[in-house]
Amino acid sequence: MEERCSVNSPRRILSFSKNRKTNSSFNDNKQSAGFGVSGEQVPKLSEVYGFVGSITTVVFTAIFLIWAYIPDNWLHSVGIYYYPSRYWALVVPTYLMVSVALAIVFYIGINFMSTPPPTSFNIMFDEFSREPEPFTSIPSTEEIDEQPIKPISDIGIDQVNKIMFRNTKAS
Repeated sequence: MEERCSVNSPRRILSFSKNRKTNSSFNDNKQSAGFGVSGEQVPKLSEVYGFVGSITTVVFTAIFLIWAYIPDNWLHSVGIYYYPSRYWALVVPTYLMVSVALAIVFYIGINFMSTPPPTSFNIMFDEFSREPEPFTSIPSTEEIDEQPIKPISDIGIDQVNKIMFRNTKAS
């Protein structure tokens, strides 16, 4: 019997994979994702990167503190002669802290500059604004069940104030 598919077609490859018997050496029990062959949980890649990152941070912090605080003659007695000037032990952290503080200040400043003033109508209305249907009265529960859902619209501040403060009486 001759097959319809050519040798290089994906159908032929799929038919070979369907006919092939699988040999598995572990139980056919359904194991949840994240578990290996032995049933032990396999860590996620993000957890591995987090662990390696935290260990690396601790090691480099220890090296930095040793370099910054141990006297030169102790380092020479261990055989370490080439290392950066102690000047950089103060300058690099200071530059980093000032850079982060300035980045935060610039970010806040750019946001203030790009925000329109509170008196601008651009805050309340834009090209996507929709006027709501006229507000008549609060319908009863029977009327609500029979009415279709109204389209999404913006509610004006005057309508919000009417709804929120209409029943307040001066005491």
